[in-house]
Amino acid sequence: MPDKTVLIVDDEPKMQRVLEIMLKQMGHRPLLAGNGLEALEQIEAHAVDLVVSDLQMPQMNGLQLLEALRGQDSDLPFIMITAYGTVESAVEAMKHGACDYIIRPFDVEQVELSITRALELGRVQRENRFLKSEVSKGWGEFVGQSAAMRQVYEHIGQVARGKTNVLLVGETGTGKELAARAIHQASPRKDALFVPINCAAIPADILESELFGHTKGAFTGAVKDRMGKFELAGGGTIFLDEITEMPMPLQAKLLRVLQEGVVERLGSNRPMEVDVRVIAATNRNPREAIADGKLREDLYYRIQVFTVELPPLRQRLEDIPSLAGHFLDKHSAKLGYPVPDIAPAALACLQRYPWPGNVRELENVMERAVVLSGGEHVDVRHLPLEIAEHAPYAAGGNAAPAPADPAGLALDPAVEALEREFIGRALEQTGGNKTRAARLLEISERTLWYKLKKYGLS
Repeated sequence: MPDKTVLIVDDEPKMQRVLEIMLKQMGHRPLLAGNGLEALEQIEAHAVDLVVSDLQMPQMNGLQLLEALRGQDSDLPFIMITAYGTVESAVEAMKHGACDYIIRPFDVEQVELSITRALELGRVQRENRFLKSEVSKGWGEFVGQSAAMRQVYEHIGQVARGKTNVLLVGETGTGKELAARAIHQASPRKDALFVPINCAAIPADILESELFGHTKGAFTGAVKDRMGKFELAGGGTIFLDEITEMPMPLQAKLLRVLQEGVVERLGSNRPMEVDVRVIAATNRNPREAIADGKLREDLYYRIQVFTVELPPLRQRLEDIPSLAGHFLDKHSAKLGYPVPDIAPAALACLQRYPWPGNVRELENVMERAVVLSGGEHVDVRHLPLEIAEHAPYAAGGNAAPAPADPAGLALDPAVEALEREFIGRALEQTGGNKTRAARLLEISERTLWYKLKKYGLS
């Protein structure tokens, strides 16, 4: 666990020097403070991984420093150093959240062991905080047994076992992050972190700091050292989504990381070794992205050692029934509704729609259907208009009603009749509230007013 920042808090220069030399020999970066107040200033300015503090100091002693940190909801690992005659104070420190204490005079090997244990505890705490934030996203699982998906499963199984960089290619909403997580979970790195970062969602001037970290003063607003995502993912996997949106100068720095296995925080010239597997993804054709100047060709060859293509939903329509059922189960449980069944006509609509938003769009539609149906029975009227327009009119009672005189196969009269039907149902469900009706229909209130006037319903 090399190159961690350890704050030594002691008012005796000789003791500071002893611990400083020891930490440097262990491969760590020492910071120094003469008392608790100075220590708080150092912690405010730097990304500290561990505090090793003497108990007896002027102005603010070690126990007061520990209490101040815990009062700030900081779980920063803390080791207390105390003289033999004040063991009771060390026990008190443990009650306040210190992870260990050392009695002076101490054995060097004992101190090194204590520091190593404390840093490992800090790593576990940091990972737990990160994982708690990730759990709320609902990772889910792949659903579907179409030929296209069976090939995806096969490729994931083949590439997961090694260290090979992977490129995932697919339209938005096809499950590229889900595939990246599946590769990580099936790999020897599964016990370390999976760290996703969306290159398109982070402003270009912030992305470098997010990836590689920064030092205090590296730019305006950098008030303390900060760890980057590559450091956080050490021993695990980093997922770079929409990599073609990464600025070209930053792609050059990423190429160096892949070639040399080192990162440098922004504002620092200290290279740090990292052991990270990179999985990248794009919703563009990589060759076209290279031609358009959106992706470096040399970086492409580094990340596409193994490419997995995620099929769009329109190419795996046979998976829609199982996907729809999965999402109805998921969102009924989340929203506290009974799990509804789905009418054959509604299912037929889903399988006739082209799904530009792919699986992500289908999930949103199913969540909406759970709410509108109240968890009882999902039929065509619970689907958005653009999907309900694909209703099979010959399907029987579960289909949306056909116009009284459809004029043969003329499309416009059929669509108008369906719009009237859905607008009427929306107004009925909302008690005539046009704002809520427009929200149910997923159109603007202005569009609803226009259609009400057009169809003489106002």
